[in-house]
Amino acid sequence: MNHTKLLAIKFISCFVLLFLILGFGYDVSFGNVLMISIVLTLVSYLGDAFILPRTSNTVATITDFVLAYVVIYFMLGILTVGGDLFTASLISAAGVTIFEYFFHKQVQSEYNEAEHEDHHGVDQYQLQTEFSEELEPDESDLDDELNEDFEDDPTDTRDL
Repeated sequence: MNHTKLLAIKFISCFVLLFLILGFGYDVSFGNVLMISIVLTLVSYLGDAFILPRTSNTVATITDFVLAYVVIYFMLGILTVGGDLFTASLISAAGVTIFEYFFHKQVQSEYNEAEHEDHHGVDQYQLQTEFSEELEPDESDLDDELNEDFEDDPTDTRDL
């Protein structure tokens, strides 16, 4: 999947979830929900781009929850007056996190499929052993080497 399609899916789902939770549940205006959705989409997409390839889906989802909570809490504090910011942010972050878990699974499966198609079924770890001409050493060469070693040793009492 290309980045534009992933960003669009992430933005639309984030906007719909936040509008349902914040717009209907906490009477946050359409413009404020749109602004929060744009910022949250960009921040979480950048986070996913760095965290998801290096860790597991669980770690990326937990990170997305923390990011979503912080972004929603501070943006609600800036854009709205009063209200229960903690509960609204917590419920909104939980909703976004549930979506993110499945979004990560989809992104990872499509990434794995694309990577598998790039290799066209060729195993990149097909290794071979290379042998030299001489598979067995010549015994006369070994005897010569042993004799040279023992000639240098004055304590050797072996008969050669």
